Amino acid sequence: MKSYLNRNSTASVSREWRIPLAVALVLAGLLVVSCSKPEAESKKQVHDEGVPVTVAKAETVTADRAIPIVGTLYPKDEATVGAEVEGRVEKTTVDFGDRVTEGQELAQIDTAAYEALANQAAANADRARATAANAEQNLKRTEELRKNSIASLSDMDKAVADAEQARADVKAFEAALAVARLNMTRSRVKAPFDGAIAERTVGAGDFVKVGSPLFHMVNDRLIKYIVSIPERYASDVRKEQLVQFTVDAYPGEVFEGSVLLISPSINTKSRALTFGALVKNPDLKLKANSFARGEVILGHNVPLLVVPLESVVNFSGVTKVFVVADGVAHARQVDVGKIKDGRQEVLAGLKAGEVVVTTGQSRLYEGAKVAVKKADRAPDADATHPAGE
Repeated sequence: MKSYLNRNSTASVSREWRIPLAVALVLAGLLVVSCSKPEAESKKQVHDEGVPVTVAKAETVTADRAIPIVGTLYPKDEATVGAEVEGRVEKTTVDFGDRVTEGQELAQIDTAAYEALANQAAANADRARATAANAEQNLKRTEELRKNSIASLSDMDKAVADAEQARADVKAFEAALAVARLNMTRSRVKAPFDGAIAERTVGAGDFVKVGSPLFHMVNDRLIKYIVSIPERYASDVRKEQLVQFTVDAYPGEVFEGSVLLISPSINTKSRALTFGALVKNPDLKLKANSFARGEVILGHNVPLLVVPLESVVNFSGVTKVFVVADGVAHARQVDVGKIKDGRQEVLAGLKAGEVVVTTGQSRLYEGAKVAVKKADRAPDADATHPAGE
């Protein structure tokens, strides 16, 4: 009897809990349905009406055609002045930062010793000439005696041999004299061109050997602006084209040069073409090895295709725009050039008059239906000069 009562009480409790649990599940289902319905309706509405976007037309404007460039400034002439003779450095007459002219004396290396060697070589040459003159006179006398059958054939042969030996000695000693004088000149180190001393590596008392570096010189009145550009621009670069650039040391100031050097080959690693522009630097503002940003002007007042900057999307190294046609968005990969005044130059992949999306791209995909809404502001209609990639 006790067991029967326990079972009935347990069943009664179970039934009491089942009814509220069922009610809770029903309420939860209604809540889910009520929450998901507006979301589904919202998605359906976007799908039916299209993704809201603003658009603008790709336009052709007249401006300078240019390629953005970055590179480094190098001196036109640069050299490490080395010792041409061996010896002790007697003195140096310049230090780094000093400006020098071609032929100016920079240092002296054991000049007294090389002057003494030159004097010795000169004396040896004089003695050889005197011996040669005496041998020539002896040869003439022997020839006269031989005509009168007074001198023997062996005497004649000896006189000829002595004269030839004397002539050879003169040539040898004169050559030694030339070398001695050259070394005497080289003991006085001179500047190979007009420029400035960038570094002095020796001082008085240092012993140097032939080839030891003494000074590093640069000619910074003429600067080479060396840059690399993508391979696709290789056919556009010509000699004497205008190059404009700026440096960090003088913000806002534009420097100019002209294309002088063009590499005959493309770099296989970077797939880029290297060229150099020659820049005059009379006021010495530009410093060698400075970094510079600029552009090479390919043409003046040429038609350029531009779009609003906000229409261009970059993702995973791919540059693209969304083109709207018949209410549908199509992704289009483009090649871009320079940016200026909020506009992006388009080099390839787009035509003038095509409509591109300026806002709402984050919700777009290939073939997405769009609903064009009025832009908050009208795009700037002024012609622009596109700038940098």
